[in-house]
Amino acid sequence: MPKISVEIPQELLDDLDDHVGDDGKFVNRSDAIRSSIRKNLDILDEIDKRHDRLENQE
Repeated sequence: MPKISVEIPQELLDDLDDHVGDDGKFVNRSDAIRSSIRKNLDILDEIDKRHDRLENQE
């Protein structure tokens, strides 16, 4: 799996960390970020679909 690097404001990182770990929804930051990206892309795909902006993606 490729690795990337991003700069994230501390406030956003602190919020992310609230959801990571033994008491959180995610095992680690990478898991949380992957899940967030997937969800965001799904939402964008739905918006594009409603506006007929998606090419055939099966």
